[in-house]
Amino acid sequence: MPPLTEKEDRIPDQRWMLQALEQAQRGVGLTSPNPPVGAVIVAQGKVIGQGYHRKAGEAHAEVEAIRDARQSHPELLPGATIYVTLEPCCTHGRTPPCTEAIKAAGIQRVVYGANDPNPQHAGQCHEIFLLAGIEVTAGVLEAECEQLIRPFSKWITTGMPYVIAKAGQSLDGRITRPAGESQWITNDAARAHGRRLRMRVDAIIVGAETIRQDNPQLTLRDGSAGSGKLQPWRVVLTRSGEIPPHAHILTDEYKDRTLIMHGQDLPEVLKELAKRGVLSVLIEGGGLLLGQAFREQLVDEVYWYIAPRICGGGTPSLAGPALSQSIELKNLTVHPMGDNVMMHGFPTWQSQPD
Repeated sequence: MPPLTEKEDRIPDQRWMLQALEQAQRGVGLTSPNPPVGAVIVAQGKVIGQGYHRKAGEAHAEVEAIRDARQSHPELLPGATIYVTLEPCCTHGRTPPCTEAIKAAGIQRVVYGANDPNPQHAGQCHEIFLLAGIEVTAGVLEAECEQLIRPFSKWITTGMPYVIAKAGQSLDGRITRPAGESQWITNDAARAHGRRLRMRVDAIIVGAETIRQDNPQLTLRDGSAGSGKLQPWRVVLTRSGEIPPHAHILTDEYKDRTLIMHGQDLPEVLKELAKRGVLSVLIEGGGLLLGQAFREQLVDEVYWYIAPRICGGGTPSLAGPALSQSIELKNLTVHPMGDNVMMHGFPTWQSQPD
């Protein structure tokens, strides 16, 4: 039999890394200010341990997987291969370095997907493992692993959180209906999908007019009970400071998770949130806030829900001064949701704002 090519040799690695990615997905939205990470340990062609990072301050994915392997197949752990979606950490933070745990377990090969975007750690595990006689393979399913940690990567390299913009609009681009009609434009399925986005983020941002007009709860619903997810910060931007005292966000059980930002622009608010360890935010409205976010090129990801309705007036989805140029979405996906359509993509910025 001829020797395997490099591409063929990586196919098993990709298979196991996909399982590590599945593990990591379980921690999305739960680990801030750490990134979500998954790990799988393989020996004799089978998984003997797996795990994911559940919460900041708790065990990292590698340690979870090692514990799992020690419980189920301790005799196979020495000499095994560990697959990790992110380069293992090598410094002592709230938990000990994963490089030491891997060495102590007797693992003989480390395969990881994304390099650590933290410049203080990036690439350091290679030398540590090589000096210990452990084989290292990097970059397996790198794009998929990098996509998983986009919020952490932006936060750790720029000091700004990752920004998701969401809107539900009519065919003529309005986010409010004529007076006397229901406040809802999109259907139940679209609204439920939009609420589930809150599970991914550390903060939800709205303008004060949204609170005055809609009195939203901005809470986690739709099956989030028992997930371990902390209620995201509910952040309200206001110029006047006029917030109804009986608004849900000021009176419900999560009132201590509400922040009123008086007289601050969106970029200032984002920087302040980042200092609080907020890696990702969801901008839910209204039109003026969304308009500013796009004008200042602050948006990283977009979810747009469109209903077959023509309102003929009301608030546009992007209000305020006009954009200096149109914005194209890349990696676009389009999903029908009953008679509504959801468009998801990533803005392509042609130039930096002044």
